[in-house]
Amino acid sequence: MDTRVGIGHDVHRLTAGARLVLGGIEVPHTHGLVSHSDGDVVLHAVCDAILGAAGMGDIGEHFPDTDARYKGMASSFFLKEVNKRIHEAGWAIGNVDVVILAQEPKLKEFKPRMKAHIAGQLDIAETRVNIKAGTHEGLGYIGAKEGIAAYAVVLLKVA
Repeated sequence: MDTRVGIGHDVHRLTAGARLVLGGIEVPHTHGLVSHSDGDVVLHAVCDAILGAAGMGDIGEHFPDTDARYKGMASSFFLKEVNKRIHEAGWAIGNVDVVILAQEPKLKEFKPRMKAHIAGQLDIAETRVNIKAGTHEGLGYIGAKEGIAAYAVVLLKVA
């Protein structure tokens, strides 16, 4: 098979006073995500989508939250390392499509920087990365501003 598709998902709770990092960039906000690493749900979902498409498990298997080395780690490190590992296995990124679900903050102005950051970490053209953001219209934990989630779909092709 010359191509494979993977899907990734991540969610973290919001807490007052923490940094909010999404798509590898810091987003100004009163709340940030609770996590062992920097909590970047976007990059975690992209990593899981890539690993899933390659049949290489998930982010928790490669970078467990029980390992002190990853405490506070920037998720950009995980993405770059996942990209290296799939290239070593003979795969290349075809494209990345991401959906971010957050009631707040509004993310429209940050999406171009997220897109550029993801493309840079994966060493692909920005035209191969798409980012969408939406709210939950006040419904559920996202609508109640208790957390942020992200989904990613990735197409891999033989390198």
